[in-house]
Amino acid sequence: MRRQPHQIKTKGLIVPDRNSDAILKRLLALHPKIIDLSLDRMVDILKNLGDPEKRLPPVIHVAGTNGKGSLIAYLRAILEAAGYRVHTYTSPHLVRFAERIVLAGETISENALSDLLLECEQINGSVPITYFEITTAAAFKAFADTPADILLLETGLGGRLDATNVVDNPAVVALTPISQDHAQFLGTDVIGIAGEKAGIMKAGAPVVIGPQSKPVKAALAAHAAQKNAIPSFEGDNWRVLSQTDDKWEYEGAHLSGTYSSPALHGPHQTANAATAVAVLEKLDGFTITKDHVETGMISVEWPARMQRLTQGNLINRLPDTVEVWLDGGHNEAAGEKIAECFKGWEAADNLPTYLISGMLNTKDQLSYYRHLQSITQKAVMVPIEGEAAATSAPELAAIGLAAGMDCTAAVSVEEAVDMLIPHLMKQPCRLLISGSLYLAGNILRHNA
Repeated sequence: MRRQPHQIKTKGLIVPDRNSDAILKRLLALHPKIIDLSLDRMVDILKNLGDPEKRLPPVIHVAGTNGKGSLIAYLRAILEAAGYRVHTYTSPHLVRFAERIVLAGETISENALSDLLLECEQINGSVPITYFEITTAAAFKAFADTPADILLLETGLGGRLDATNVVDNPAVVALTPISQDHAQFLGTDVIGIAGEKAGIMKAGAPVVIGPQSKPVKAALAAHAAQKNAIPSFEGDNWRVLSQTDDKWEYEGAHLSGTYSSPALHGPHQTANAATAVAVLEKLDGFTITKDHVETGMISVEWPARMQRLTQGNLINRLPDTVEVWLDGGHNEAAGEKIAECFKGWEAADNLPTYLISGMLNTKDQLSYYRHLQSITQKAVMVPIEGEAAATSAPELAAIGLAAGMDCTAAVSVEEAVDMLIPHLMKQPCRLLISGSLYLAGNILRHNA
């Protein structure tokens, strides 16, 4: 027997609460685990929805540990520069769930999202299903029902058993750099993790493989051969020939050339941009020129990935001489890239960096902070509002101290800013806020 969704009274009638946040809260209660990797539940609900995954536009399916969202941002920017209507599916969101679903270039509206989620809730009833599965099924229905030229589809976690892995014939598969993350679900063996990510490869489909360690590259090559997929490797089939502060040179199949440095900050972003170009070289039936790539490089946007904040409530509380940077990276590889970027800046202008950070207890916090230790004058750790899995600020401060930081704890970001103000006023400097996309989302929400 199906459980009825939560209901409210309206003029004597009982109707379901149609607010998207209320529906999402109800959906979260349908399964005792937030993550339970399987495809069976996904197949069942999609069948009840009329198999929308079989009515999608061409799909670029993206998996990896770091850089998935940035890769999709570049792909979208270039494809839209070429005049194509682009669907995107990404996760997690920063401020509003609707950010995850972009329909033909526009974030899904609140009314459309509520209608969509309510329909999926009513079709599913009380059948156990995870939050990510039912919301992904809802996204597939929206993508199938709204005309577009292409869908950029990001996996949620892993690949082989990820809820997105119901697409049988992707136009292109892309794998960004793979390292350790989500150890509680994917384990700590990076070769095993690579095998899970490689699960989105399909026979006959081109697979563009971004920069990888030698062991991971070998493992992905073996999986591609086993699945009869067609791999294209960074360094073998395409590459970045050079990069400076304002330009970079790409060598590939037919989009080789020199382009402006990406609008997304950090030297690692050139590799993400190059991966996007390599993906588009493998995309049949679409016309992409060098001019489209150049436009995409200078117009690309992706919040909370080395994002400089220049206005808002937080900025108003700080001296004008403080640069504020926000980044949601949360694993060791992300910490290494952030440190590399800030070291480059400090070498050029000698500005010191201060840190405000919060992290989830599922992450390798010590390894992350060991990288940031080399760029941080002083750190203040904070809790993450609304996240039960967040490490407490005192615990995180102890980890920061173990990593070699001058580190303390605060009860909020506001208190952390107050604690750092005396240091930030001494000279021009940078303030980095990092450690979690959930923290980044809270910053963006409250900084408006």
